[in-house]
Amino acid sequence: MNNSTVNVTTPESFTTYSFGLLDILEMYTCSFSFLFGLPTHSYVIWLIITGNGVTSEFFILNLSVCEIGNCVNSLVFLLSFWFANLTTLNRFLMGLGITGRPVFHCLMCVERYLAVVHPVTFLKFKPLRYRVICCTATWIITLGSCFLFLSLNSPAQIWFYTLQFLLFLSVQLFCLVAVLRALKQSGPGERGRERKEENHTKRRAFKIILITTVNTVIIYVPYIITGLFTIVTKQNIRALWLICILCFLLAGFVQPVLYLCRAEKLVCLCSSKVL
Repeated sequence: MNNSTVNVTTPESFTTYSFGLLDILEMYTCSFSFLFGLPTHSYVIWLIITGNGVTSEFFILNLSVCEIGNCVNSLVFLLSFWFANLTTLNRFLMGLGITGRPVFHCLMCVERYLAVVHPVTFLKFKPLRYRVICCTATWIITLGSCFLFLSLNSPAQIWFYTLQFLLFLSVQLFCLVAVLRALKQSGPGERGRERKEENHTKRRAFKIILITTVNTVIIYVPYIITGLFTIVTKQNIRALWLICILCFLLAGFVQPVLYLCRAEKLVCLCSSKVL
C-alpha cells in the first residue's frame, strides 16, 4: 500500500521523520483515547470512591484503573514515534489491555451470572473482601502478563492473546446463555410482584452481560481474525491492525458510559434505570 507521507523536522536535531497515512491515523486514535479516556475513567473512579457504591461497583473501579493504564499506554505509543526507547514500556503496558481488561470484564459477567443463576452462592461471596481477593489475583495475573509480553516474539504474542481472547469470550458467552435461560424460567410459588421484581433483576443482569459480551466481541474478534490471518498467511497488513487498535480503544468507553448513565451523570438515550 502506498501511503502519503508527512515530513516533520525538529530544529534541535534537524532529523526528518516520515509519517505515513496509517501512522497519522494511529496517532489521532491514540490521542483521542488519551485526551478523552483519561478524564472519563478518572471521573468514574472519583464518583465510585466518593459515593456509597464501592462494594457493588468494585470491579468497575478496578476496570477503570486498568483503563487509565491503557490511556497512558496510548500516550506512550504516541511518543514512541519520536522516542524509540519507549517501545519497551509500550509493550509492557500492553498486558493491561491484553489480560487486565478482559479478566475484569469476565469478573463482571460471572458476578451477574451468580446473582441470577446461583443467588445463594452470590450472597455468600457478596462481601467486599471476596471482590478484593479476586481483583488482587487479577492484578497479579495482569502484571505477570505484562512481563511475559516483553519476552515473547511477535508470533508468540499473537498466539498468546488469541488464545486468551477466545477463552475470555467463551466465559462471557457461557454467562450470557445461562442468564438468558434463567430469564425464561420462573420460580415455583412466586407471587406476581415478587416475580416481577425477580424478572427485572434478571433482565438487568442479562443486559449488562449482553453489552459486555458484545463489547468484548468488538474489541477482541478483530484481533483474533487478524492474528490468525497473519500467522497463516505470514503477511503483516498494517491496515488490519489499525482497525484492531481502533476497535480496542473506542470500545474502552462503553463501560464508563454505562456507569455514568446509571449514575445519572450523563445525558444518554437510554433511561438511567435500564442498567
